[in-house]
Amino acid sequence: MRVLAVQNTPRGGPGRVGDWLEEVGLTVDVVHAYEGEAVPHGLTHSALVVLGGGFMPDDDARAPWLAATRGLVAAALAERTPVLGICLGGQMLAHVAGGKVAAGHGVPEMGSTALSMRAEAAADPLFHSLPKRVTAIERHVDAVTSLPPGAVWLARSDRCPYQAFRVGERAWGVQFHPETAPERLLTWDAARLAEHGHDRQALYRGAEEDARTATPVWREVIRRFAALVREEPETGRAGR
Repeated sequence: MRVLAVQNTPRGGPGRVGDWLEEVGLTVDVVHAYEGEAVPHGLTHSALVVLGGGFMPDDDARAPWLAATRGLVAAALAERTPVLGICLGGQMLAHVAGGKVAAGHGVPEMGSTALSMRAEAAADPLFHSLPKRVTAIERHVDAVTSLPPGAVWLARSDRCPYQAFRVGERAWGVQFHPETAPERLLTWDAARLAEHGHDRQALYRGAEEDARTATPVWREVIRRFAALVREEPETGRAGR
């Protein structure tokens, strides 16, 4: 079974998420949309992953492939194909499903950040039985400001309420970056981090320390997503 991943920036690849999906036998096909590689107009894969990037979900002037990507998200929701949206991808899921996203909203989050699971997470296929408090790597200035109608709110942080949510039964959006390993922080723009009051080395050290407990949590979440990909919905196309 194959997963389609849409990559929006040169360094914004599937990272650990891709590795974890392939560990359990799924194949990840990456569309390097930022390079001009065409985003398919139809979804023939078993699941869709939309990765992060420094755009709003409808910033078609700067990232013209986003329109086709929104179409894939809409198709996945209609067909009940599993979706995982990460950062920009999560914001896109919210946008397509009827929520709201704002640019430069609230206080930016950078580096390892504490998340709190909400009570609704206990019944969620991906987030059940997770620690009530766990860290995840963040890097965002934009944010979801209103969840889509009927969405299930799963996790929050002190500065950004909508850290994780589910739309329907098979689509998840997260504001954080489960695909990012701590060493990736060493490649982040030190000057830009300083503008937000952060030291790159300090962020790396914090993420490295937190990874001992956080990495197993997010690996398990992705493995649960992979297990769901293998399950065919009651309606939808089989044999993908």
